Amino acid sequence: MATTMVLLALVYAAFVVALLWAGMPWWLVLLVVGGVALVQYFASDRIAMAALGAREVTPQQDPELHAVVDRLCALADMPKPKVAVAHTDVPNAFATGHSRGSTMVCVTTGLRRRLDNVELEAVLAHELSHVAHRDVAVMTVAAFLGIVAGFLVQAGTRFALLTGGGRSREGGPAPAVIALLVVVISAIVWALSFLLTRALSRYRELSADRAAAYLTARPSALSSALVKISGDMARIPTQDLRQVEPFNAFFFTPALSGKGVSLSALLSTHPPTEQRLAQLAEISRQLGRGA
Repeated sequence: MATTMVLLALVYAAFVVALLWAGMPWWLVLLVVGGVALVQYFASDRIAMAALGAREVTPQQDPELHAVVDRLCALADMPKPKVAVAHTDVPNAFATGHSRGSTMVCVTTGLRRRLDNVELEAVLAHELSHVAHRDVAVMTVAAFLGIVAGFLVQAGTRFALLTGGGRSREGGPAPAVIALLVVVISAIVWALSFLLTRALSRYRELSADRAAAYLTARPSALSSALVKISGDMARIPTQDLRQVEPFNAFFFTPALSGKGVSLSALLSTHPPTEQRLAQLAEISRQLGRGA
């Protein structure tokens, strides 16, 4: 995790330097990078909740769900986050929030229909691990560089096409040339950021699985939930999966768009289910030996 974050920081620094070298005004670099960073950090949780149709529920509205979260927070000795429910048949759960006061764990109605109480507790333990380890904030910070680069690729391409070639009135490079340089630099940075954030996301998912397995002392419950959810994803309409696919990095398991889709491990936000199950099986053996 530390190595990935260091590499992301180096890519970020090189990105800013390269934009200035390409001729992009420093105030515009500051405006774009700083503006996107602020929006991504402070508003990403509300954007995710609104997009998924999730709403916060009180202990009076959903006492059973709150009771599970209360018990897990007591076991983990951690502050209780807010609790939300999303009314969708996609079986999943996610955590969101950039700070302790804004953190929230959310489960879908589709998940609750498919899992028993023990399996639901295991999934919630996984999400609470993300909250306790500040994974959402880490992933938000890590992902913002790719968002900036992607935005500049689109904006720079449009600008270059509109302005055309030639040279500026002062004899320097034409605005279109500068825009094309920005596009090339941004595209390279986006690709690097994409790979690094995917690697970081996969590691954090394995870490959350480990924490949940040890917290509940029931690795088999998390394994069972993984198998159920992964299998049921194939029965969810493709349109529903595509609507939630942009939030894969937050989900307990990824929502794959379409049946028969096989994503390379290098590009996935989550480790292969087989790898997660193997890790949980090893933890189960350790717990059985009293390790």
